[in-house]
Amino acid sequence: MTTDKKIFVLPGWAYETKKWDEFIGMLRKDGFNPILLSIPGLTEKIEKPWNIDDYVNWLSSKLKNESQVFLIGHSNGGRIALSYILSNPKKISKLVLLDSAGIYHNEVPIRLKRTLFKYLAKLGKSVTKSDTLKNLMYKFARESDYNQAPEIMKKTMQNLISHDLTQNLQKIRTNTLILWGHDDKVTPLSDGKMMEKNLPNSRLEIVKDARHSPQFSHTENVVKIIDEFFKK
Repeated sequence: MTTDKKIFVLPGWAYETKKWDEFIGMLRKDGFNPILLSIPGLTEKIEKPWNIDDYVNWLSSKLKNESQVFLIGHSNGGRIALSYILSNPKKISKLVLLDSAGIYHNEVPIRLKRTLFKYLAKLGKSVTKSDTLKNLMYKFARESDYNQAPEIMKKTMQNLISHDLTQNLQKIRTNTLILWGHDDKVTPLSDGKMMEKNLPNSRLEIVKDARHSPQFSHTENVVKIIDEFFKK
């Protein structure tokens, strides 16, 4: 069975999309028409910091002429996808979440990390102009993505990370496949299990020995699972 159905793909937090070539190529080989979207601020320029509403409005403009859309969201792309569906509940026919962001963590170690990060960031600016030393401090706080981001995207990242979808997941009725790398250290597997618990029409598939991007490390397996989901 083949289909020419479009699949819109929302990448995560990355400034280039070359890694997606194999995954996109396999979907196309299976008869789909995958469209990898350029994310504003990452693979498309923006002039000011964005919040989640800006991304929802942007995605709305991309999908305005489409009906019964197939959508894939990886990491931050999953956060955007879920937020979009909350505002457009009947637009998406099927959704795939790949190690999605969107679960807000406020456990004590996370709060301590945020406090440490803010302190080190402030110390780095006031005490030294050494890029090497500041990079080491950001690495110690495990905020290298933040350190490497342009100023506009630092504020954008703060806006997105503070947006918690947990309490609204039960409102989403879209048929959803949740795919998760078992060894993900960025968005832990517990997030995927929480999403499965709170998304009424969802099921979780765990990719063994995979981390945050199973679509790159276990491409063939992931495409097979997605293929079966979209073609049912």
